[in-house]
Amino acid sequence: MYRSHTCGELNASHINQEVTLAGWVQKSRDKGFMAWVDLRDRYGITQLIFDENRTDKEVFEKAKSLGREFVIQVKGTVIERESKNKNIATGDIEILVSELNLLNEAQLPPFTIEDETDGGEDIRMKYRYLDIRRNPVKNSLLFRHKVAMEVRNYLSNQGFCEVETPYLIKSTPEGARDFIVPSRMNAGQFYALPQSPQTFKQLLMVGGMDKYFQIVKCFRDEDLRADRQPEFTQIDCEMAFVEQEDILNMFEGLTRHLLKEVHGLEVEKFPRITYDYAMKTYGNDKPDIRFGMQFGELNTVAQHKDFSVFNTAELVVGIAVPGCASYTRKEIDALIDWVKRPQVGASGMVYCKYEQDGTLKSSVDKFYDQNDLKKWAEITGAQPGDLILVLSGPANKTRSQLSALRMELGNRLGLRKPNEFAPLWVVDFPLLEWDEESERYHAMHHPFTSPKPEDLHLITDNPGAIRANAYDMVLNGNEIGGGSIRIHDKDLQARMFELLGFSKEEAENQFGFLMNAFQYGAPPHGGLAFGLDRLVAILGGQETIRDFIAFPKNNSGRDVMIDAPSIIDNKQLEELNITVVL
Repeated sequence: MYRSHTCGELNASHINQEVTLAGWVQKSRDKGFMAWVDLRDRYGITQLIFDENRTDKEVFEKAKSLGREFVIQVKGTVIERESKNKNIATGDIEILVSELNLLNEAQLPPFTIEDETDGGEDIRMKYRYLDIRRNPVKNSLLFRHKVAMEVRNYLSNQGFCEVETPYLIKSTPEGARDFIVPSRMNAGQFYALPQSPQTFKQLLMVGGMDKYFQIVKCFRDEDLRADRQPEFTQIDCEMAFVEQEDILNMFEGLTRHLLKEVHGLEVEKFPRITYDYAMKTYGNDKPDIRFGMQFGELNTVAQHKDFSVFNTAELVVGIAVPGCASYTRKEIDALIDWVKRPQVGASGMVYCKYEQDGTLKSSVDKFYDQNDLKKWAEITGAQPGDLILVLSGPANKTRSQLSALRMELGNRLGLRKPNEFAPLWVVDFPLLEWDEESERYHAMHHPFTSPKPEDLHLITDNPGAIRANAYDMVLNGNEIGGGSIRIHDKDLQARMFELLGFSKEEAENQFGFLMNAFQYGAPPHGGLAFGLDRLVAILGGQETIRDFIAFPKNNSGRDVMIDAPSIIDNKQLEELNITVVL
């Protein structure tokens, strides 16, 4: 065998034992008459010692020629280490090597395989297999494994059955762009890679599986960012004979289980807020509630004077930033410049300092007196020592801008603590949203989401006012999961397709298989899908997902390690009946 122990398990209890280890050379130190090598594997580091008095001459000389990342096997005796290292688990011992076998040489790596590396992101992605040897990436992948195992354990114990669904499916017009796969055996026809297993899990409910889950790869051909990849992993779940409350309780339980098992935290409260409240109070539908700075709408107390910027605005809205009345003009100007960036798009910002002595000093004192400004403070919840920041303009755009500012200030002030977790549910989403460009409604979640039963009467005269029987779980300002109660009635599903602009022929062509299934006794059902990549990153104290994916793509959707996507050979294209026009 290559090893009797790993490089992370030996300690003082093993002294005088003969052991065999294998791994990579982390570093070596040569003192002439003595040499040390740090041997590394997935489990840790063990120090090896070679000296000219106790080590065979040939072995001693071979040890002096080892380079970084050489793969070696050693045999030797565990001895007590003179200079102990309390920073590693094996720091009390070292191995006096008697035999050294070189298993593979290695070129000098393009960056140092250390926790703090000199490699930039591009070079580390190109040599991802080397990056995985570093503790931060390795530990992130092990952490992902732990979370996935806890998910499987919890759901299995709750009676869920894991079922695999197909990867080669039919393209549908709703949602993001599909990745398309040409069929060689069916000339001119194409599969699509699934954006989610949505219709299949509904069919499993028709099939009587009752509780389904799957940790499944999904694909969306859309623009990328730090928390988005073209291929991603979902914890996909569905349940039959349930209402919304059953699903919320089930997956609150899963989230509590993960927080307890992963971090030892007990989380009791899962607040529930409506979509409308979230947008009005935080400016987005995935609020971070670890800190305050809730929105205060100021129209009634700011539009009665001669300040035309506010008077002509659809919305005047502000937040109170705790303890920041001491900001200098330079610091405030920097914030104004920040909100005026194209990524945020504000045209300007008004500020008001609530001094410790109770006086208020604003950038618009020409128009507003102390009584006016005290009303601003009251509505935004400002206290002495706080800084009130106010934006104005079109309602939706202004809320989005102030939301971005709130999150930025939360980061700057250290209020978004990675080891603090605040989950909540957002419920009562709109069922439909109107798209001006196509002049038709789009499903806010997907076309299979059920309307709230009490809103069904609006379906003819005011469909835009219908609320969805849908819900999102939010954790620390990130949507980590979402779902809905599904439509299980054929006639209602047909009416939904009609609202979305499908002709009867289009609906039958795209979703006839599902409509047919509903004729054979579809139970009431609903579900939820967590984004595993994002969930793991947030539980790991981060918001970027790449380090929690073994082989991620870059911001252009490329795998720079294997150079994909790539050009296909003409012969393959001919077999697929595809002509490429550049």
